[in-house]
Amino acid sequence: MSDQDFNPFDTNAPSSDAFTVSSSKSWFERIVDGFKGILFGLLLIIAAGFLLFWNEGRAARTAAALSEGAGAVITVAADRIDPANEGKLVHVAGDTSAPQAARDGDFGFEAKALKLVRKVEMYQWKEESHSETQKKLGGGEETITRYVYSREWADRAIDSSRFRETSGHRNPAMPAVASREFAAPNARLGAFALGDRVIGLLDASEPFSAPDGAAAAARGRFGDRAKIAAGGVYVGANPDAPAIGDVRVAWTALPLTPLSVVARQTQSTFSPWTARNGNEILLVEKGVLDPALMFKHGQDENRVMTWILRALGLLMMFIGFRVAMSLLEVIADVVPFIGNIIGAGASLIALVCTLTLAPVIIAVAWLFYRPLVAIIALAVGAALVYGVRELAKRRHAMRASVAPPASPNPSPATNATGAATAPPQWGLGPRK
Repeated sequence: MSDQDFNPFDTNAPSSDAFTVSSSKSWFERIVDGFKGILFGLLLIIAAGFLLFWNEGRAARTAAALSEGAGAVITVAADRIDPANEGKLVHVAGDTSAPQAARDGDFGFEAKALKLVRKVEMYQWKEESHSETQKKLGGGEETITRYVYSREWADRAIDSSRFRETSGHRNPAMPAVASREFAAPNARLGAFALGDRVIGLLDASEPFSAPDGAAAAARGRFGDRAKIAAGGVYVGANPDAPAIGDVRVAWTALPLTPLSVVARQTQSTFSPWTARNGNEILLVEKGVLDPALMFKHGQDENRVMTWILRALGLLMMFIGFRVAMSLLEVIADVVPFIGNIIGAGASLIALVCTLTLAPVIIAVAWLFYRPLVAIIALAVGAALVYGVRELAKRRHAMRASVAPPASPNPSPATNATGAATAPPQWGLGPRK
């Protein structure tokens, strides 16, 4: 059951185009969803466990391959190719050249660069939704969802047929001319051919202005509405006031710049070098860099990726535990206040379960992929625990030796004159 409140004059929306939808769920429907949540949560926990385990193996293999490569790499001159280095892991650094320019044949121009990148965007509708859920006495709930429609440039088609409100929010099809990269044929690093794979690992971030001659090709592709604007091609009436369906095309380039490559020498070009564990190494960076620094950058990137995937695995596992326990909150939501308390407790339990299970999975993965490191870590941990216990025992023994011994025959109490006084007698007999 739902009701729709369309408000095209809402000035709080980015495009003044928004409406809300209210929907309700009974307590029984939420119970059914809770059982589904148990299954989904368990599957998410299992997936998170596999991700954490796989990530440790990926990190270990990558680190081992980079360490092996750092010990096997040899630096060779860029100006000549030595057949004796065929198949070896080589480090080559120097200036680049491109006898043939990178060319965008669709628009009929070229750039004296290693790579030319074309980005095609269309002005489209975008749907965003924001939901708020309120619990009702008896276990039901009401969800109010606000849909906001805004306009933005996007380089991929946004499927407006999936919008909650399609009327007035239809996106046309993307143009036939798509985003694309163009590498310079026969680009070289000294005497070595770079190849598309090596060039593809580098970003082209320098803006490149299309020549005026591209306007004719643009009109041939898009019609008379195409024009050169802001260094690119614009298809529409006014670049300062875009309309839905307008298209803009922009280019960036990777200029001829010194490069450093660590790869397998394959005849006169480069290919990935395979370590003993099967991992491939192909490192490319701008500038003239020492191979040790390039391998260090590779290890740094591996560590960053490892922690990103660990965080993702932890988040997935927490959500899995929380969703799996949502049924308890639904049952208690007959009285919303009690349900909120149960929900907070379920979140805490989910966090504790995550912080307990995830380290165990990572530790097992270390035992599987890095047994020597894991054994050393366990030995160090056991030694620390033993050392802390022994230190605590010694401190306790020292405190016991410093404390004065208790007297077996305490001296009798004295009065103000120094005479001994007898301790009070507490009898239970009759009073005289």
